[in-house]
Amino acid sequence: MLSICFYILYELLISMSSPTQTTFPEYQGNDLGLKYSQSASVFKVWAPTAEAMKLHFYDKGTDGTRIKTFSMEKSGVGVWQREVAGDLQGQFYTYQSTIDGNEKQEVTDPYAIAVGVNGERAAVIDLRKTDPIDWKNDKKPSQKSFTDIVIYELHIRDLSSHPKSGIKNKGTFLGLTEKGTRGPSLIKTGLDHLVDLGVTHLHILPAFDYASIDETHVGQQYNWGYDPKNYNVPEGSYATDPYTPETRVKEFKEMVKALHQAGISVVMDVVYNHTSGLENSNFSQLVPDYYYRKNKEGKFSNASACGNEIASEMPMVNKFIKESVLHWIREYHVDGFRFDLMGIHDIKLMNEIRDEVNKIDPSIFIYGEGWTASSSPLPDSVRALKANTYKMPGIAAFCDEMRDGIKGHWSNHKDKGFVSGKPKMEESIKFGIVGAIQHKDIDYKKVNYSKNAWADSPSQCINYVSCHDDMTLLDKLAISNPDVSEEELKKRQILSNTIVMTSQGVPFLHAGVDFLNTKNGISNSYKSPDSVNWLDWDRKAKYLAIHEFYKNLIALRKAHPAFRMTSKEMINKHLNFVNLKEENTIAYKISGNANGDEWKEIFVIFNGSNENLNYKLEESQWLRALEGQNIELEPVTVIKESLLIKSFSAVILAQK
Repeated sequence: MLSICFYILYELLISMSSPTQTTFPEYQGNDLGLKYSQSASVFKVWAPTAEAMKLHFYDKGTDGTRIKTFSMEKSGVGVWQREVAGDLQGQFYTYQSTIDGNEKQEVTDPYAIAVGVNGERAAVIDLRKTDPIDWKNDKKPSQKSFTDIVIYELHIRDLSSHPKSGIKNKGTFLGLTEKGTRGPSLIKTGLDHLVDLGVTHLHILPAFDYASIDETHVGQQYNWGYDPKNYNVPEGSYATDPYTPETRVKEFKEMVKALHQAGISVVMDVVYNHTSGLENSNFSQLVPDYYYRKNKEGKFSNASACGNEIASEMPMVNKFIKESVLHWIREYHVDGFRFDLMGIHDIKLMNEIRDEVNKIDPSIFIYGEGWTASSSPLPDSVRALKANTYKMPGIAAFCDEMRDGIKGHWSNHKDKGFVSGKPKMEESIKFGIVGAIQHKDIDYKKVNYSKNAWADSPSQCINYVSCHDDMTLLDKLAISNPDVSEEELKKRQILSNTIVMTSQGVPFLHAGVDFLNTKNGISNSYKSPDSVNWLDWDRKAKYLAIHEFYKNLIALRKAHPAFRMTSKEMINKHLNFVNLKEENTIAYKISGNANGDEWKEIFVIFNGSNENLNYKLEESQWLRALEGQNIELEPVTVIKESLLIKSFSAVILAQK
């Protein structure tokens, strides 16, 4: 009854939010786009306002000669259709609508499964010919719980573009398939680096076709890719041949297969909240004033801060996004999705995506940014904001409370956090330690951003301290601590992710953080060159000890399910904070063989102050698992009676 009431209220709020939005009946079929066979191909496009629709064919993806043109016929609710006889494989096509007597520009099929160079024309291909050998038997690595996940966020080019990466296919999907690559001092690079580090999920920045890179001049430009052009096709600049439509499709699949064989799942960063353009997009040229959200004044709203925002609440937009997500799962075997600016989307859409994904594989992980870049006309109560995470079972959000509590405010580069001695950050970090759930030991009035728990399960909380946005962790700490030595910066950097990796929820690491990667203090490197963004393998060779620490830190988390509890009830039963007198310190105990852990008791202490901390142990004897930069995966060092926690460091003790 409550769910029925919610959706009645939801529909009312939706109708009030965008009074100028054009509405049409939803097409119920699942056959929009191209349906190819050797004998004939069927083309379907949804364009209810069109008075006529043309289907053009070309011999090339750009320029070239127009081969033929067909008039399409109305079929179904707002759908135009044309069946063309013969084997059309290798040809390219566009749609051109006539609306209000005006012939619009030619556009790519919104449902295109392949495109030519720069995504200007859709391509007719046989997807089965793009499958790698034994693709049907490709399987993702097994996973018991979402809290078992360790995410590593990476831009495709960054892994391999450095001149000493040892990778042949630099900047490409195939760069992630190469085994045995070595860098300076024979360090492991590329795929071997990921395997050695021990991460479970590789989060790749947008890898569908985006607009900002000229694919005819690959390597001369760089972009993170948050400007979508064709949602159901891989980006051509990451392919060895952007001109041949099959190449990017096959090589993306080869990447996924190689990662799966290496024991790593693949997460796609998806940007369904806006498009690269507005008036000239394929959406606008086919159905003006439908796909984009408007405000009460009738102007296009801009919650993405990129010029537009997708109206996810509209039935055919909802349908498009869901079918796109399912396409990446079924065709490319993708294992997870990170939704950019998820707070722009509506809760109903996100829950329906989760439901549809569950029918295929409930272990596919879905998470996103629970905020927007600017205001949206859609009411907060129906949007997929962080505060509404508890309304979206099986979907996680980023915990910026912990992030800024640890390192300082994300946009104020000089602001310090807990690991740099800033006081009163304890409750914000404790908020993340329990996975953003309700916990009796947290004073929510003192948490930096949220004054209430927003997760119903720890698996809904992504804990992190740095990502592609803004500075690397080292750069942030260096700017906020200008007078601190490199050795002291190392301590604070290590403490930061020690907190993240031992917290409940799902840990998230920015690529290169395990060897102090830097972007030279640049906070927004979305179009900076490779030389700024790449993983500098010289630094891994130089800071190999830091990498080994991170490797062991991940191994420690994996070995002990007490750090990976699966419910708020379990966390409240087993995890209790210990009140210390000293400021800038956090301590807690996990008791009772939590989550089946072999350790009966775990004692964790974080010291974010300039002073060493002496602590008198109540229990007589503990084993030392972690102290500062030293980790004992099989602890043998015995600690009795008293404990010294050095400044800006962590200690983890255990009792079997």
